[in-house]
Amino acid sequence: MRKAAEKYYKDLAGFINSLRVTDGANRRMDFHLGIERAGGLIVRQAAAGRKMMFIGNGASAAISSHMSTDFWKNGGIRAVAFNDSSVLTCIGNDYGYRHIFEKPIGMFADEGDILVAISSSGRSENILLGVEAARQRRCEVITLSGFSPDNPLSSMGDINFYVAAQAYGPVEVLHHSICHCILDVIMGAKNG
Repeated sequence: MRKAAEKYYKDLAGFINSLRVTDGANRRMDFHLGIERAGGLIVRQAAAGRKMMFIGNGASAAISSHMSTDFWKNGGIRAVAFNDSSVLTCIGNDYGYRHIFEKPIGMFADEGDILVAISSSGRSENILLGVEAARQRRCEVITLSGFSPDNPLSSMGDINFYVAAQAYGPVEVLHHSICHCILDVIMGAKNG
């Protein structure tokens, strides 16, 4: 067991060192610059009265809930996660599961809002349709994805964070860490 634990954290450190960040034109940038740009985008849009919206499935939904709460409670930024069970089951039943994020984003997104789309595979159809709906509403988009380096989500945002792991655990841990880092940087700038 010890060797497995050592390998897990050695692999995690490797994934941290291989994080890829790109802009909307698919140009690579330094990871720390990506964090700075994401934080700057959020601060600018929040100052202009815009909100953040988070979407994700499964563990990514849990990250979405956690981070939307932290951004508004700790960061003072309006934020919401579209994963209320009544909304999901209503839209899933009436329109189909692929539309569970597209429909609320189409209803609640305002121009200039920021969508944070989280998907380990970067291939979840409901996430991709949610991003398309955000684009139709002229929202800014931040993506977090993993697994295949050419997954569709990894190039759909204004800022794209990609984790080069093939397993859910490391991808989810680093997605959560990236979101916390962005928020902590924003809070540090406000307080310091």
